[in-house]
Amino acid sequence: MITNVSLVTVYVTDQDEAKRFYCDVLGFVEGTDITMGEGFRWVTVVHPEQPELQVTLMVPGPPLTEEMAGAVRRALAAGSMGGIGLSTDDCRAEHERLAKLGVEFVQEPAERPYGVEAVFRDSCGNWLVMVEPTPFTGEDFPHA
Repeated sequence: MITNVSLVTVYVTDQDEAKRFYCDVLGFVEGTDITMGEGFRWVTVVHPEQPELQVTLMVPGPPLTEEMAGAVRRALAAGSMGGIGLSTDDCRAEHERLAKLGVEFVQEPAERPYGVEAVFRDSCGNWLVMVEPTPFTGEDFPHA
């Protein structure tokens, strides 16, 4: 039986820069940072409140084909790559804190049926969604 999600991958252009951003700006801590065969580097960060979920900061390359790795690099450069969703207990306050640290916001905090949401980019161009959740039901989302 599968018990939980333990690993997600976020593609980055610079593992050191990304690790600094996730740790120093977002409050994650280093999980693993090792170099394996042929110069492959495995870098993970974890949130201290959710250590069972590692976020792999991976440079586009094998096992991706060169064509796919190139597409990922282009998407990162364009700032159009999806990243991860983050929960917060105060979206507006966290937005203010992150903005003071120079984080680029794509969307300022806004009320949504499911809570207050803001969207920002990490140091490599990934979009991250930050939500202060509020209770909601499917009725909050009308279907066509």
